[in-house]
Amino acid sequence: MAQGLLPVRFPAGATPRWPAPLAVTIVLLAGCAAPQEKAALPARPLQSATRVITLGTGTPNADPDRSGPATAIVVGDAVYLVDCGPGVVRRAAAAGLRMESLTHAFLTHLHSDHTAGLSDLIFTPWVLERSQPLELFGPPGTAGLAEGVLAAYKEDIAMRIHGLEGANPTGYQVKAREIAPGVVYKDAHVTVKAFAVPHGSWKHAYGYRFEARDGKVIVISGDTTRSPAMAEHARGADLLIHEVYLESMWAKRPPKWKKYHQTFHTSSRDLARIAAQARPKLLVLHHVLLWGGREEDLLAEIRGFYKGPVVIAKDLQVFDGGN
Repeated sequence: MAQGLLPVRFPAGATPRWPAPLAVTIVLLAGCAAPQEKAALPARPLQSATRVITLGTGTPNADPDRSGPATAIVVGDAVYLVDCGPGVVRRAAAAGLRMESLTHAFLTHLHSDHTAGLSDLIFTPWVLERSQPLELFGPPGTAGLAEGVLAAYKEDIAMRIHGLEGANPTGYQVKAREIAPGVVYKDAHVTVKAFAVPHGSWKHAYGYRFEARDGKVIVISGDTTRSPAMAEHARGADLLIHEVYLESMWAKRPPKWKKYHQTFHTSSRDLARIAAQARPKLLVLHHVLLWGGREEDLLAEIRGFYKGPVVIAKDLQVFDGGN
């Protein structure tokens, strides 16, 4: 599909109150793997080595200690988010990330637990005076998701811009880019590559490989079952952040759910085999399904087939490169 601009459309009779020049546009790059390059950005001084912050490490289960899936890759003062599960913005604030820096997000797929925080990511930083539009990358359907969120909040947008707040007319806007596998983004800080992963019956689901300017490589699996592509793209990475379920407790699940999880997610033993092939400096587990089992049992299952370093991430944990 050729690149083009699509104005947000509203149902008949639901005309937005802002002037036409302020209408949000959606950029469509479906079927196009060309990177969105920001060559004009100057290189900022490194505050430290590339950092990764696991903002949310949870699953669809409403665990109060684990927000929905969201990971921040921080290079200097540039922030790149992968997924935006529930609680993403408040977790970002707790991590000390500036609201105006939350301008780039990459969706692995469109399951609600990975996207339910999108409205929060669009609007909360804007209310707190972010003026730059959100650049949103994801599989086909991403543009429609963003368009629907903006339509749902049209009254709020109009009130904040034209009411006493006098909010800026740009910070709520979304540039949604529907991507295909390949290099999907590049600037002075990172090169981002998307690769297809098998997530059950989803037609489009991606993992992401971030290659930072200091040489660090971060790979995030998204939701996936075992895939040879994962080992290929994660080979030698500093961090491989991967979802997983505890196989011994999966074996006790009802047949319906055993089939579902085997088709959509990755068992501990399968992840161990992936890690043994990829040999990352550190394997980080998130989106962990234990079903009443223990974290120690999960680590034991993985270590039975993989001898490299592995940790179970907590919300707001910070990883400096491979540490």
